[in-house]
Amino acid sequence: MITDHLLNKIVSIALAAGDIITDIYSRPVVVKTKDDSSPVTLADEAAEKHILAALKTLTPDVPVVAEESVAAGTIPDISRGVFWLVDPLDGTKEFISRNGEFTVNIALVMNNNPVLGVVHAPVIGRTFYGAEDKGACCLEEGKTNPIATRPVPADGVVVVASRSHGASEELDVFLRSLEVASTSQTGSSLKFCLVAAGEADIYPRFGRTMEWDTAAGQAVLMAAGGRVETTAGELLLYGKEKLENPHFIAYGALNS
Repeated sequence: MITDHLLNKIVSIALAAGDIITDIYSRPVVVKTKDDSSPVTLADEAAEKHILAALKTLTPDVPVVAEESVAAGTIPDISRGVFWLVDPLDGTKEFISRNGEFTVNIALVMNNNPVLGVVHAPVIGRTFYGAEDKGACCLEEGKTNPIATRPVPADGVVVVASRSHGASEELDVFLRSLEVASTSQTGSSLKFCLVAAGEADIYPRFGRTMEWDTAAGQAVLMAAGGRVETTAGELLLYGKEKLENPHFIAYGALNS
């Protein structure tokens, strides 16, 4: 059972991590390259250090799978089925390009499902959060408002796609199967949140993602009434071998 206290604590942890990131964001960015050729910055590392320490204090018995720790070879035992998934800075490329479209992602997984998620976009000033049986909200300019997916508009769906991972033949084929009103590009897990808030209708992803990239956004979207399915039509689950996701489609009310 997810409590309001736990959800509020995770929001606070994400906000504090965002403060760490924005402080570093104001300085010249130093970029390193990980073994998989992806970029990493001091902001990724500093934010993750804060989140790991805070989660250890809050839930000492719950293992944490965090992007930079995994990259360094630290992978905890998650066989009990309850664990945190953390991406301290989702959208590092957006951070480097300084477009502001990056987020702090923290999610709780239970029995292969993301049951709590917080997605904090510190530069944009929006924090999306939600949990199973709690609904979803957006905190913006000091005000918290509930959010929910919307019915499909009569003139077609609004599609949100990745800014840093371009078009593909699979994506083109999929979009031709829909009546599309417009398509926009956004970085990081904000795409899930725009669908959750009824500002878009569908987010298709035909490219590589890891579980920490998607769990928090999926939790918010599911709490708002949406769904994330693999291209085989199955719910996107967590705790998979190698922590890598298959291609997926994030829906608002499209398949309800």
